Formats: sequence, C-alpha cells, structure tokens
Amino acid sequence: MDARLIVYALLLAAPLLILVRRRMNPLYRIPAVGHSDPFLSYWSALKFFVNAREMLQEGYSKYRGSVFRVPLLDRWVVVVSGAAMNEQLRKYPDDQMSFIDAAEELVQAKYTIAKQVHENPMHIPVIRGPFTKNLAALMPDVADEVASAVRDAIPDTGDEWVGVVAFPAMTRVVCRASNRVFIGLPLCRNPEYIDIVLGYTKDVAKGRFIMTITPILLKPLVGRLLPWSANALKKFSALVKPIVDESFRQFEHHGKQWEDKPKNLLTWLTEEAKATGNGPEIVVSALLSSNFVAIHTSSISVTHALYHLAACPEFAAPLREEIEGAIRRHGWGKQAISEMWKLDSFMRESQRFNGTSGVSVIRKAVVDVRLADGTVIPAGTLVGAAADATHWDEDNYDDAAVFSPFRFSDMRADEGERVKHQFVSTSPEYVPFGHGKHACPGRFFAGNELKTVIAHLVLNYDMKFDGDGARPPNRWFAAAVLPNLDAKVYFRKRQAASA
Repeated sequence: MDARLIVYALLLAAPLLILVRRRMNPLYRIPAVGHSDPFLSYWSALKFFVNAREMLQEGYSKYRGSVFRVPLLDRWVVVVSGAAMNEQLRKYPDDQMSFIDAAEELVQAKYTIAKQVHENPMHIPVIRGPFTKNLAALMPDVADEVASAVRDAIPDTGDEWVGVVAFPAMTRVVCRASNRVFIGLPLCRNPEYIDIVLGYTKDVAKGRFIMTITPILLKPLVGRLLPWSANALKKFSALVKPIVDESFRQFEHHGKQWEDKPKNLLTWLTEEAKATGNGPEIVVSALLSSNFVAIHTSSISVTHALYHLAACPEFAAPLREEIEGAIRRHGWGKQAISEMWKLDSFMRESQRFNGTSGVSVIRKAVVDVRLADGTVIPAGTLVGAAADATHWDEDNYDDAAVFSPFRFSDMRADEGERVKHQFVSTSPEYVPFGHGKHACPGRFFAGNELKTVIAHLVLNYDMKFDGDGARPPNRWFAAAVLPNLDAKVYFRKRQAASA
C-alpha cells in the first residue's frame, strides 16, 4: 500500500478513535458545565479561571442531587452537588476515594513540595496528635505573639485613623503567631525567616500553576526544572537546621524522660522522626511544609473576617462584651476562647459566607466508583463537593445570601446543638474544612489562633473601610476564593476602655 494512503488512513482514523474512546469512557457521560468537545473544552477551562463561581453554581443548580464536571487545563474535575452527595463522598473508604492522592495531585506535590516530606508527610499525624492535644498549653504563647505582631503591623497614631493594607499585615501576624508554637522565639520574629516562609507559599502556588498548564507527558520534565521550592528549602534549612540539630542532641542527652522539653511542633516532629528512624533533614522539610499548610488558608480566613468587621463596625460591641468577660474570668487561653460563642459564630459565618475554595471534600478515585444514582466515576478522576454553592443553598441556611454574624451562636442555645455548630465542626452542609476523617487536621489550632487574632483586634481597635465603607468583593482565581489583596482597613486605638 502506498505510504501516503497509510498516512491519510491514520489521519482519518485518529478522530474516530478519539471519539470512540470518549464514548466508552464513563467520565464523558457525566454532564459538563461549559464545552465538552476536545478543543472547545480548553476555552471553557480558561473561562473557569475567571468565572469558576458562576460555573460551579450553574452545575449545582442544574444537577443538584447528582454530579457534573468542570474543565481544568489538564483534566476534568467531577463535582458532587448537595449536602446528601457531600455525605456520600465523605463515606467512601480510602481504597476507593483517596484524599491523600487528590491533595498531592491538586498541589502537584511531587514537583512543588520537598521530596522527603512529600514521600513521608509525618507532620500530618504530629499535628493531628500531640500538637492538637496540647492546644491549652500553646494558646497563651499564641496570644502573646498576636499582641506583639499586631503592634508591629498597625502603626500607633493614637486617636488618629491609619490605613493598613490588610492581607499582607494579617499574613505576617498569622505567620508569627504560628511559628511561636512551631519553632519558638526568637526565630518566629526573625524578618529573614518570615520572608522565606511567606515566599514559600507563593513558590508553591507558582509551581502549581505552571504544572497545571503543563501537558501530562511533559510534567516530569518541567517539574524537575522548577527552582523555587528547592531554593526556599535551602534558605530555610540554613536558618533552621542548627536549631533542629540541637533538638536532636537534647533528646539524645535526656532520653525519653526529658520532662521539661519545649512544647512546640519542633519537639514533637523530632520525637516522631526519631521514632521512625529519620534524621533532622525531614524535620526541616516538615516545618516548612507545616508553615505552608498553616499560613496560606488562615491568612485568607482572618482577612475575610476582618473585612466584615470593617464593613459593619456595629458587630464589634456584642463581640467586645463577650470577649472582655471571658478574658476577665480566664485570661488569654483556650478556656476563654472556648467561651466566646459569638466570636466562634462570627468566624464560622465568615467561613460559610466566603470560604477559601469553591470546591472541598477533595478525593481521587482509586478504582472505578459507582455512586448511589448510578453514575460511574472512572479511576484516576478528581472529585469534590461544591462548597460555595452548598453554603449559599437556602435549603441549608435561612437567608443564605445574608451575612448573619451570630447565626450559629443562636443555634447553639439549644443544648443538643452546641457541638454541631462550632467553628471547627464539619457537616454535609458545612465543608470549608472538608468533611469526615480527612477534614483539615490543623483546624483546631487554626480556629483558636484566628479567634485570638480577631479578639485582640476587637478589644483594642476601632476598624472601618474608607469612603462608603463597603466590603470589597472577593476575588476568585479558578476555585480559590481570596479577599481583595490590596484593600486598606483603617484602624485607630479603641475609643472605649480595652481589656
């Protein structure tokens, strides 16, 4: 046969083979929001970067009680719609729907995170275990660092208003407060250390974006060329490694009976490393990764909450009354924070109203999975819940489009509802932290830390936006939900007496 005829035959057959393959793949039987055709879907993927909220809401409204799919540049993501579907997704075991595999793929962890901690994420059980169990001992230091960091972030102009670009200021406050109990003084206040840690979160984001737009076949090549995270780890290690080495030496000297060992993340990571036969290098990597996990979403969340306070200063009075009473009874600590029901409700409502992502409860199908409605999710598919649409669903929340700061503290008046409506509690209707056994393990620390930041601001400052005082709208970048990163909040020393 003429070679040209063979080429023509292959060219004609290729589209047919692609079409047949698509028709046989159960993924393409799931309805799509946007174009599903091979080439037009890329246009929809670009549209998703700027209109994700609208596309997710469209899918949720059309297919509530079932699933739909949305396009990314390198894959389709299947989205379950409605509280019942969120619960169904939560219940699948790890050998069918894997959270770890999904998280690694979304962050492109093998290319953007230090190799050691990607292969052995030992910080996760440490955060879930001894770190969370010792929150009561940690919170006074967090409160002390919040006070110091806020003083540095907000210039003291007495009774005069001063404008502060809120997001970077809150990011540095969260970074210092977290690292006070991650690695301690004085490093948590070291400007070079803080810049490295905060730069690392941007490095991971840059790497993730590049890997998202890289074709699958080229990912291993491009991933090896990404310089940022490796450079950040090198700089971080230069500062941290001597402290980690000293932690190992102290354990060697004192043994397991070291009674007055520091209560911080470094100590518990060192213990875990020694118990599993690992050395200081993995502790260094785990500390850097813990910073990425802790600071990125917490900075977004606390800024969202701050913007609600600045837009509606009338919220401050009932919060102040409650916070002052709790501090008077218990001082700055976990017990006082646990009694701040209105503040807890305020933070939970801010997360419901804003969140950090339009998609939550992320899983990756390890095998072909058949949902209750008969939909087949093929192995290798990323699946998630429509978080924002769930939180704005009138069937789940009365007046869902209204920010009601004490919505949840009112619900907790019923004794049987007190745990269900706490800031850190998850449910099929409330998924900012995920849901089920893979819900964010650091949410208990984050919840206490963020409430401490807002409590300190409420007690010591009046806050407002300039001009008409309106809250600037959130910005969506694909499914990520960000507060306006450039907005200024105006502060002045509180005009009434502070606690």
